[in-house]
Amino acid sequence: MPLILGTNSIKDTGYNVDNSLRFNSAGPDDLSKTFGTATDTKKWTCSFWWKPAIAAAQQQIFSVTNGTADDTFFHIQYRDNVEIRLNGYNTNWLTTNRKFRDYSAWYHVVVSADSTQGTAANRLKLYINGTEETSFATDNRGSISEDQTWGINLAQPHFIGSEAGGGSGVSGYLSEFVMIDGLRLDPTSFGEFDSDSGIWKPINVSSLTFGNNGFYQEYKQAGTGTNSSGMGADTSGNGNHFAVSNLAAVDQSTDTCTNNHMTWNPLYASAGGTYTGTEGNLHVRGSDSHNTRVGATFAAQKGKWYWEVKQLGSVTNGGSWAGAFEVDEVDINGSTTFFGNQTKAMGVIATSSTVLPRGNGQGSGTTLGDIAVNGILMFAMDIDNGFLYVGLNGTFLNSGDPSTGASGTGNINNGAAGGVTYNWDFEGKLVMPGINIQNADFFETNFGSPSFAISSGNTDANGHGNFEYAVPSGYFTWNTKNLAEFG
Repeated sequence: MPLILGTNSIKDTGYNVDNSLRFNSAGPDDLSKTFGTATDTKKWTCSFWWKPAIAAAQQQIFSVTNGTADDTFFHIQYRDNVEIRLNGYNTNWLTTNRKFRDYSAWYHVVVSADSTQGTAANRLKLYINGTEETSFATDNRGSISEDQTWGINLAQPHFIGSEAGGGSGVSGYLSEFVMIDGLRLDPTSFGEFDSDSGIWKPINVSSLTFGNNGFYQEYKQAGTGTNSSGMGADTSGNGNHFAVSNLAAVDQSTDTCTNNHMTWNPLYASAGGTYTGTEGNLHVRGSDSHNTRVGATFAAQKGKWYWEVKQLGSVTNGGSWAGAFEVDEVDINGSTTFFGNQTKAMGVIATSSTVLPRGNGQGSGTTLGDIAVNGILMFAMDIDNGFLYVGLNGTFLNSGDPSTGASGTGNINNGAAGGVTYNWDFEGKLVMPGINIQNADFFETNFGSPSFAISSGNTDANGHGNFEYAVPSGYFTWNTKNLAEFG
């Protein structure tokens, strides 16, 4: 599991993707459109970048349905793996043996179809990150020269983000969604391997021939209309704009395949607790009866990092603590036992709506103040000097000044909080944000691409992030462009 950098974003690739859409399965969130006459009902190509958020029995990325027969049904599904169904409700479908479970990674998926091919294996091809998948648990690709479901069911709504007819949706991020009508293309039309790193990366696809029903969704707009200003806008020139359902402006994200942002990581959730990740794994829910400890998707050994946490509800549970927000030392072997271990963690506890700094097994220090509903906690972590600064609604605890460097004014380490002695040495440590949450539904995290509305709109010095409060001088948001430079 990558802890430092997610895939596809380690260096500046020269071509940048600015936006994605964040989908939740519960809505379900989706885009939809009904099409006209196809260029070719036997040949097409679908390409998109995908960052998963949860594992589920069925998550529909792209779908069209006109019945329950093999020739009326086409889905691209995600179920701990990428499963492709072609013309198949009962029979004709592909299921990969390989699993795709890295919640820190962006995957590039290409489905390429040409039913005129004499060899069955050539009629439908699946590529992940530029490499063809050839090992399938189920491999039924349809008959020679049959019309493709995507081509012949044009009078039916086509959905991105949910099952046709409002069934199971998808949770995660999508960017650079392309459909080519009438041509079978391979992945080199959409991406290339970086000559230095060997990482598969996107390229500019605007010059492709899209065909009558082809489209290109860049998600550069935040509107909800079925037009060029909507989230489902088609920028291919065809004007095949999709209708928007259950998506709002905050679902337009800057977490993309060329600048991957930190989220909470389901693979780093503690055993015995209850983990539910929504809003692209930025909103973590626990339970009233268990402590759920969750780590993030990235970590760093150096640099200065900023993030915010918004409280969604009143802290109750009989006055007991509702959540601990921590900086944790990462066990490189993948153990989660360090979460909540005070010798390897330092942060704050929300107790009866009050934030208390703590660390190294010590008691509570100076209170930060009451956290009202929609209150925003601020975290500034200075790994280089070994300091963590905690604030609330624009003010740091102890008149903290994260920009003071080695002096550490107002930080909660090294005895700065109410006389309680903190002395966790960051030097040489691989550290990352952690959360230890008990109650069901309280906090939502902003690592730079928030899932909740921001009224101010502050960025770091590199122009990344969207925060309610000013990012302290010298601090940066958690994304792979910044990590490549500072982490």
